[in-house]
Amino acid sequence: MNTKFEDLKVSVQEIIDLIAAKNDKEANNKLLEVNETLDELLDHAEEDEDLREISRYQVLLNQLHVKINGEEEVDGE
Repeated sequence: MNTKFEDLKVSVQEIIDLIAAKNDKEANNKLLEVNETLDELLDHAEEDEDLREISRYQVLLNQLHVKINGEEEVDGE
């Protein structure tokens, strides 16, 4: 599963780069894609360490969502 986390790290950096380039639409599309990947990882996670890592990415993606869309998350959506 560590390879998947490396892929997530690269994808999150792409989102940050798109935000920096003021390309919010592409950043949001990439964010949705990464969220789907994260959900799949969560469905198959068995180790506590994997769950902690997934949780960290969920928090980061929520913060990026707020940055892109300028609104607070409500009930995790």
